[in-house]
Amino acid sequence: MAISILNNIASIAAENQLNITNSNLNNALLQLSSGSRINTGADDAAGLAVANGLQANITALTQSARNANDGVGNLQVADGSLAQVTTLLNRAVTLATEASTGTISNTQRTALDTEFTSIKAEIDSIGANTNYNGTPVFSAAPLSIFLSDSGSSSTITTTVGALSSLGIGLGANASNTLSAIANATATDTVTVGASVYTFAAAAGAAGTVAIGATTAATLANLAAAVNGGAGAGVAYGTGTVTNASASALAGASTVTFTSIVSGVGSAGPPETGNSIVSTTTDASFGFSNAGTFAGGVGTAGLTTASSAQAALTTINAAIQTIAGVRGALGASVNRLQAASTVINNQVQNLTSAEDNITAADIPTVVATLAKYSILEQTGISALAQANQQQQLVLKLLQ
Repeated sequence: MAISILNNIASIAAENQLNITNSNLNNALLQLSSGSRINTGADDAAGLAVANGLQANITALTQSARNANDGVGNLQVADGSLAQVTTLLNRAVTLATEASTGTISNTQRTALDTEFTSIKAEIDSIGANTNYNGTPVFSAAPLSIFLSDSGSSSTITTTVGALSSLGIGLGANASNTLSAIANATATDTVTVGASVYTFAAAAGAAGTVAIGATTAATLANLAAAVNGGAGAGVAYGTGTVTNASASALAGASTVTFTSIVSGVGSAGPPETGNSIVSTTTDASFGFSNAGTFAGGVGTAGLTTASSAQAALTTINAAIQTIAGVRGALGASVNRLQAASTVINNQVQNLTSAEDNITAADIPTVVATLAKYSILEQTGISALAQANQQQQLVLKLLQ
């Protein structure tokens, strides 16, 4: 090989190799400082894509586990409240049993009934005021717990139901009676709850009630409209649905409306409690309760021995109702806890898989660091020697 002073090939080769060594050394230092094998897409493009997908799964599953635990918390609040309701009902059993015996007077029974009324009021208060994270616990709306791993999703749904003393049978549903002194007039209306019924010569659109040949026939058509019974499109307008607030029973010149009151585990009316608006624009009609259903917590009481005995049966039935609801809540809690356990296991395994892809093998990286640290030192030395090699040409000129 000729001795040349135009280009120092050895120096160029040593410099190139030193650059490669320095790049590998910096990569080893980056892995040690970050703990990750993949710090840029260039490190492992396919591995990065897989790792990012696993990280999305882990993130979704981690939040799903929190969702499940929040659902458990909500249901446990409901269960704890129902446990207190059971305690109140057990006290009511004592009161009703005491009021049923003949050794006490009606005056004493009145005192027992006062406490019983307070118990019903407290049950209503628990149903209305128990909240979880600002949301009512006792509601006819289902509680839906969303679970996802970002690729697929599922929802665990449970319905706690509304809670009221009337809803669990501690009283009779309030009622109101519409009386008629003459047949209805076309275009006049009757409002029951949130539904408006318009009288017409013949049934047509939804909510229209056909005026019959007699008052009794007209009232029968109105009751059919409220109940959503047979005859849709004939006795009343096509598309009319069952009234969500009340049921109706027609007589010769009256229709008695009975409120539909929500209870634990069932859907209820849109109104609050047991007060439902009822009005009419027909001068021939009139409501007995001044335009509204009577409110309150029901009529079951302990003022007589016979009523106390009847109340005792109702209270025992309410205890069984609450026990059934608590059992259903317990099953939902177990399901959510099982889902949370499965999700946590998935998070563990997916994290392990993601770690295998992205985590740096520290012993290997340390060995690599030592290797390239030595190569960098020897490369610098070799570059210095290559730069000095051409100076030997000067020896020929001496």
